[in-house]
Amino acid sequence: MPVHLSLKKGMSIPAEKIALGRSVMFVYVGAYTESPQGTAEGISVHQFDPESGRLSLVQTVAGVANPSFLALDAGQHTLYAVNELADGGVSAFSRDVETGELTPINQQQSHGADPCYISFDPTGRFALVANYTGGTVAVLPIGEDGSLSPASSVIHHEGLSSVPDRQSEPHPHMIAPTPDGRFILVTDLGIDGLLLYRLDEATGQLQPSGPGALVVKTATGAGPRHFAFSPNGRILYVINELNSTLTVYAYDGEAGTLEPLQTVSTLPEGFIGENDCAHVLVSPDGRFVYGSNRGHNSIAIWAAEETSGTVTPVGHESTRGKTPRNFALDPSGSWLLVANQDSDSIVAFRRDQTSGLLTATDEVTASPSPVAVVFASG
Repeated sequence: MPVHLSLKKGMSIPAEKIALGRSVMFVYVGAYTESPQGTAEGISVHQFDPESGRLSLVQTVAGVANPSFLALDAGQHTLYAVNELADGGVSAFSRDVETGELTPINQQQSHGADPCYISFDPTGRFALVANYTGGTVAVLPIGEDGSLSPASSVIHHEGLSSVPDRQSEPHPHMIAPTPDGRFILVTDLGIDGLLLYRLDEATGQLQPSGPGALVVKTATGAGPRHFAFSPNGRILYVINELNSTLTVYAYDGEAGTLEPLQTVSTLPEGFIGENDCAHVLVSPDGRFVYGSNRGHNSIAIWAAEETSGTVTPVGHESTRGKTPRNFALDPSGSWLLVANQDSDSIVAFRRDQTSGLLTATDEVTASPSPVAVVFASG
């Protein structure tokens, strides 16, 4: 695979400035590096100022091809990036906790074209990868040093749905464990389905949770993309890319079921135009849900009912840019950073934790084709 892992440092922050008395926060940005999707050099590392929302560049890890999604291990010592290519890969980097800088460890094949998501099983011993165009999900064992081993399990999805140019074949888009650790949940945009697997931690094999892994068939043409659980682990929020909706599910871990409770639009009433949804997050206290609209170029905001988890619209906030592919909340829930892929910018918003509303700041960071944002503590 033509991926060359080299380091390029620029605008480096002096170590004595990083190592101040207070805790330091870093932000890692994944991006598209390959034409026509983007022009970035690789993964960029920034220091985050929690007072102003400012990002200051620490390092650029150049030569990493299309690192379009990033994930940190639980200890925040290793960062992993998918390489969204026809010959898909996953790259591992060790992380210097004090400076935030990354050093390449190794790379493995993802066993499918265009990997778009990576997460970890509850033990942290396996990386879970969704290959969008390949129609597969894969499990890669992780060594004690953070290195990746060849895949221990690869599952090929089957099926299609109603949108010819987007759903003529399976397209797994997100894979992550349920909060109780019982299952591995996958959303498949191509077949309009939510699937539950079990992971054999002894062998690293994915197994269907029952007679078949498909647990929920979504609305035809919905295109389920990303999901987020409530802090109590009982409510699941799924953002549907193709029909611009958010669906709320009740999750029962003992029964292995997902019960749809509500579906709402991600768009304001009266909006006319094309739109694709991308990402969804729940606030740390579980009171608010956020979703990104690419087309309307906004973050949709909902208030979540404490007991049922159902949502009520609060409003929409312009992302001050085009195509908000990904966004992230800082650990305190005070800040939200949006990656505007087609306007080459990352915009910082203050978040009111009482109302859930977002307020744009003057902090706009130039960043070529950004598509993934990850916070990490120093």
